[in-house]
Amino acid sequence: MKSNEHSIPDASALTSWRKSSYSGDCLEVADTARPFVPVRDSKNPAGPAIFVSIPAWQSFVTSLDRTTP
Repeated sequence: MKSNEHSIPDASALTSWRKSSYSGDCLEVADTARPFVPVRDSKNPAGPAIFVSIPAWQSFVTSLDRTTP
């Protein structure tokens, strides 16, 4: 698995993917790469994944909470 600081080309190399409760069927996240949150397109599980810092992910999720009716 080749990686750089912010992504990996084959997300299937990581395990423990789960659907994000905020994205419906679009995004999956994994809990296996602390201190980052890996994020991938659930429709392309062998495609790339990006790594988001935990504070950035928390900020993103918090912003979704504010926009949900």
